[in-house]
Amino acid sequence: MKRYRILLAAVAMQMCLGATYAWSVFVLPLKQIAAILQSTAQLPFSLFYFAFPATMIVTGTLLPRIGPRRCAVVGGLLFGGGWMLASMGRVHFAFTILGIGLMAGIGVGFAYIVPIATCVRWFPLQKGVVTGVAVAGFGGGAALVSYAAGSLMETVGMSPFAAFGLLGVLFLLLVAVAGAVMENPPDSSGIVLQRLPVTGVLRDRAFVFLYLAMFAGLAAGFAVNANMKELYTGTGVQAGVKAVAAFALANAAGRITWGWIFDRGRSVVILQTNLLFQAALLLLHGFILRSETGLAAFAALAGFNYGGILVLYASAAAERWGSERLSQIYGWLFSANIPAAASPIIAGIAFDHLGSFSPVLWGIGGLMVCGAIALGMQVPLKSFNKSNFKLNPDVTHDPAGAN
Repeated sequence: MKRYRILLAAVAMQMCLGATYAWSVFVLPLKQIAAILQSTAQLPFSLFYFAFPATMIVTGTLLPRIGPRRCAVVGGLLFGGGWMLASMGRVHFAFTILGIGLMAGIGVGFAYIVPIATCVRWFPLQKGVVTGVAVAGFGGGAALVSYAAGSLMETVGMSPFAAFGLLGVLFLLLVAVAGAVMENPPDSSGIVLQRLPVTGVLRDRAFVFLYLAMFAGLAAGFAVNANMKELYTGTGVQAGVKAVAAFALANAAGRITWGWIFDRGRSVVILQTNLLFQAALLLLHGFILRSETGLAAFAALAGFNYGGILVLYASAAAERWGSERLSQIYGWLFSANIPAAASPIIAGIAFDHLGSFSPVLWGIGGLMVCGAIALGMQVPLKSFNKSNFKLNPDVTHDPAGAN
């Protein structure tokens, strides 16, 4: 059936788009070759997670106008092109920052929302699990990239900049081809939408608390993932690569599992549980990160919990504001990535000056506990009532059915 072909293409797209999750594999070689500090090496990663959500704010509104296919193909061209530009980092590291951080970030901002918004329309009764499957590749693909990049750099002897160029060509072709498959169900072209005003949504207590909780969850995932190989200083290179892969695979599994749980439980309780599990892990990291086995376990658990962040909040937005408005609402909600993107740099600065990530991890763990408490104070997600908002009186047909 067509909807399963689209779902498969969505996973293939996301496997490429999630490559930046493997960034920590490149950090040590870049520090050695470019003679930069830990915090400087995190600039492409952090800029990526600024450009990515900032672009999504725009594309969330643009997607219904130009259709999923065009949005995805443009994103693929920019994303692959960004990694190709990053290969010029051998001349100056600024090219890597601009390529992977800015250009590729904008590309993912165009492409990322397409599989989510499209697949939710094809599978309206399984919002949580289909969102999890659609974006599972974003985490799982990083495992493949980490192993591939590790092999290219250590076995083949390729520099990280040469690896960026090769991967960029593959990403450009794969995302563009998979994106060309994206289309909305035939009956979606007739959906009549009333646009929710930005001010109405931003003043909604549910949106505010979801945003704050998502920020805390994202900050935790970024700080851990981007600095994975340095969390346990006694580890070897291969153990670090395995930890990155464990985080990525568990991330993919977490997206599907948390999505499945979301469809079967009470939304707020599930969101709180996810935050508290991750908070406990960060607060107890000192007892866990004492061996290579502990590093692998920490990576897998952190990745599994973090995987839920990228599914639960999209599903919660679809539940409260409707699947047909997901691209608009989730674009605003996803902007929580922008402040969260500072966490790898802050963690890197702490490591450069204190030789430890602990103060940052403890602080983020505390934020997650506060986020879980805040979610318990909000109105139930399913209580959304259109009368809470002053809707645009102009009723327009949704052009998102354009392919």
